[in-house]
Amino acid sequence: MAAPSPPSRDRIVVGVSGGVDSAVAALLLKRAGHDVHALFMSNWDEDDAYCTAAADFQDARRSCERLGIPLHRVSFAAEYRERVFAAFLAEQRAGRTPNPDVACNREIKFGACLAHARRLGAGAFATGHYARRGDGVDGPHLLKARDLAKDQSYFLHAIERPALAATRFPLGELTKPEVRALARGAGLEVHDKPDSTGICFIGERPFREFLAGWLQPQPGPIETPDGRVIGEHRGVAFYTLGQRGGLEIGGRAGFADAPWYVASKDASRNALVVVQGHDHPLLLSSALVTGPAHWLVDPPHGPFDAQVKVRYRQADQAARIEPLDGGGLRVRFERPQRAVTPGQSCVLYCGARCLGGAVIDAVRPLAAAHGAGEAA
Repeated sequence: MAAPSPPSRDRIVVGVSGGVDSAVAALLLKRAGHDVHALFMSNWDEDDAYCTAAADFQDARRSCERLGIPLHRVSFAAEYRERVFAAFLAEQRAGRTPNPDVACNREIKFGACLAHARRLGAGAFATGHYARRGDGVDGPHLLKARDLAKDQSYFLHAIERPALAATRFPLGELTKPEVRALARGAGLEVHDKPDSTGICFIGERPFREFLAGWLQPQPGPIETPDGRVIGEHRGVAFYTLGQRGGLEIGGRAGFADAPWYVASKDASRNALVVVQGHDHPLLLSSALVTGPAHWLVDPPHGPFDAQVKVRYRQADQAARIEPLDGGGLRVRFERPQRAVTPGQSCVLYCGARCLGGAVIDAVRPLAAAHGAGEAA
């Protein structure tokens, strides 16, 4: 193995994906006079019709050739399966709905990938995320992007503070149209490449199709809140709270001709509880409890007010935050929130600054549901 390159304050390694955002991040850093290297990482080692890694690498190669910067390639597939995917499957089996992109950022992109960038002699690591980083007397700040419609701070809240201090977000002040215009002006072929969507290892394939390859179906009853069985599900792991499609209930005698929604999952009984009405009280929560919080600020010692997001792209919601023994949080919403989902992340903000966040463990519904978990 070659010896690591000596660190350089001017060398910045950019994590590139083959898309327009990371290519423009590299473009901006080069124009700023930095010694820019690119690093393409692969986290999934299955080659099928849904995997675009090979085509994405070729796009990254052409962009780097156009920019005149070196391109390195590394696989973190083993680390990804151990640190991200194994936990994802465990959470799914438990009937929760995890967010593997949060774990991927913490463990892989700003963990293993950042360490590799340092071995390449980088003084800093950059990505094409839409977020901003500031510096204060209390250390680095994670801030929302100027383009709030593209802001990705929600997915970045769990990275370690030393990693944040070593990271740059060149796109933080830009909108997506501005990024595409810069790419077009620089002659980058990816200027009109569509954005990738979905979880990184699933790609564009249907979620349940992918999950069925890893988890065995465990059929069980679909019930109304009063315990009436109106259907059969494939396994609680294949559904999420608030879900409407894929229930295959159809019309039922004695019930209104209205859509059904998943209100709760009782993994202990392998039962799915459903209700009718988009804003049924069983879909609304007044509070939640989390597991241990990860802080990007000095942890507060008492209750405080903040804005929270319980899902990506959600508008900020006012809440009262109470630290609990053991490091968890109790979050009481100013207004009830719909389909708050255990396994997802509750992320805290003060204005533009991300304070940190935690995984949702339990919720308090407005109405008691048969088999529904409740926050303490």
